[in-house]
Amino acid sequence: MSEQITTELVNGRRFPIGAERVPEKGVHFRVWAPERKTVRLVMNAQAEAIDPPHPPAEIELQNEGNGYFSVMVQEACVGSLYRYLLDDDPQPYPDPASRFQPQGPHGPSQVVDASTFDWTDTAWTGIEAQGQVIYEMHIGTFTDEGNWVAAAKELPELAALGVTVLEIMPVADFPGRYGWGYDGVNWFAPTRLYGTPDEFRYFVNQAHAVGLGVILDVVFNHLGPDGNYLGKFSSDYFSTRYRCDWGDPLNFDGPNSDPVREYVLANSAYWIQEFHLDGLRLDATQQIYDSSAEHIIAAIVQAVRSAGAPRLTFIVGENEPQDATLFLPPEHGGFGLDALWNDDFHHTAMVAMTGRADAYYSDYRGVAQEFISTLKRGFLYQGQWYSWQDNTRGTPALDMLPAKFVNFIQNHDQLANSGSGKRVHALTSPNRYRALTTLFLLAPQTPMLFQGQEFAATSPFFYFADHKAEIAHWVARGRAESLAQFRALATPEMQARLPDPGDPQTFTHSKLNLNERNLHKEAYALHCDLLRLRRNDPAFQVSRQSHRIDGAVLSPDAWVIRFFGENPGDDRLLLVNLSRDLHLVPAPEPLLAPPKGCVWDAMWFSDDPRYGGMGMPPWPLQGNWYLQGESAVVLHPVNPAKESVDHEQ
Repeated sequence: MSEQITTELVNGRRFPIGAERVPEKGVHFRVWAPERKTVRLVMNAQAEAIDPPHPPAEIELQNEGNGYFSVMVQEACVGSLYRYLLDDDPQPYPDPASRFQPQGPHGPSQVVDASTFDWTDTAWTGIEAQGQVIYEMHIGTFTDEGNWVAAAKELPELAALGVTVLEIMPVADFPGRYGWGYDGVNWFAPTRLYGTPDEFRYFVNQAHAVGLGVILDVVFNHLGPDGNYLGKFSSDYFSTRYRCDWGDPLNFDGPNSDPVREYVLANSAYWIQEFHLDGLRLDATQQIYDSSAEHIIAAIVQAVRSAGAPRLTFIVGENEPQDATLFLPPEHGGFGLDALWNDDFHHTAMVAMTGRADAYYSDYRGVAQEFISTLKRGFLYQGQWYSWQDNTRGTPALDMLPAKFVNFIQNHDQLANSGSGKRVHALTSPNRYRALTTLFLLAPQTPMLFQGQEFAATSPFFYFADHKAEIAHWVARGRAESLAQFRALATPEMQARLPDPGDPQTFTHSKLNLNERNLHKEAYALHCDLLRLRRNDPAFQVSRQSHRIDGAVLSPDAWVIRFFGENPGDDRLLLVNLSRDLHLVPAPEPLLAPPKGCVWDAMWFSDDPRYGGMGMPPWPLQGNWYLQGESAVVLHPVNPAKESVDHEQ
């Protein structure tokens, strides 16, 4: 891609494709259509217009001889609407690299000039992998208004909560009135449903102003089923060598694949340069197929790094097989991602919270050993046999830093996969939920909250998609079949109760009620205090930078995690008990021993009445300990003489 972009920069372009305003020259249009003999630009082409006020102008693009067609149009300006006519096809098509689709994917493209936005984030240096707290957000349901401007008003509150990075669910334009965004078809055009491109830029600018990074979830494994016109320009956009679960995969390694790679690499750099985003989250990387010498994912990482420089960028991947190649450095044969989602942590936590171990939860027990292992080693499956898939799962990642694993107990997929869309706190006991939230937010791995989790939102989160009737039926049927892997959801009674993805109420019921921050103050305080402890306590900071933790099983459902500080007096103990009250007699576990000359005392506990708990008696400075049922407590070492005086007073 670099050679092509260099050539185009000489002509005043920033990217190799799409419509770009060139100062003092007009607008330069460029498109790849190698199977076409002629490409004509239809200016001011209205969607479904009857007797338009001015007949659209047709301008023929020049064939560059390399599959690309281009033309400079002096009369075009920002806001101009346009489409392309291909050979003798009477139907005009939107630009495959359109910067905005004001009337949706089937309408005309619009000329946009990103250079006119007044950025104020010049002092922003970007974000790195260490020390982040991610917040996954769907713009359409985060606020009642469901747009960038409304979401921007909430950014100071998220920063005060302790979030550091916003992970925005996909925004590439898609048809209909609502959707998750994973069926995007206009990869360069932020959906008109949430506002204009400049309003997206405003959101990012405001986020940086309050200290929040922003990364965007992008889908490079397929396009949606409606509004995808790439094939009209070239059949070589897609591959027939591989099979993707959701649609035709992109052609990254077959004949004529170089321009396809260029398309994706330009898109990756585009979000970073023109929207000042701090990185990307790559969806379902296991279905991005490429046998090239340089895998497209590695090339995407390099494109993002180059586009962001000198700002730091943060790239996260989703990879169900848990292939550590993705976050190995390039010099070690890897692709260089900063982190991967850790499904293993979620799955064992769900089994522990709900007792259900069906479908893809069937290889987890939710016991103490699993939690210790995932805190120490990230993935639980790193190459051993995985019965659910009747195969091995994972690759070795024993020495990876904790920050490379993104832990979560909720995300968009997993909430919707419950069938009811219910939040996790509604599927388990309050005490158990607080205990596992403690572990989740203090673990050395990178935590990710899903919107509303911090205040125990009552709104569900369903799968919703607004498609035309023939596609909507297929989508609803496919969704029901997917959820039928859970035996309870396969029953006729539950199948009949599954929410219809196309029903507008499925979408509106998923919207947050942000007033619940005040209505659910106990849950909100729990998350605020834990994130403050994570951020400010040196022992929890140190544990994120190296493997300075260890753990031990105290019972099948209770365990201890020791966080080793820079000095022995800085150590912390985290005790978690998911079962009934446990009397630690005897206590033959060396991790329970305090630093020399000290004793352990409680500094934080999940049963605090401030969080809705029933309280905890004073921690005994001598003798064996009682661990309250379904609770977590953080201990710190204290001088016993001083502590004795304090207790007497």
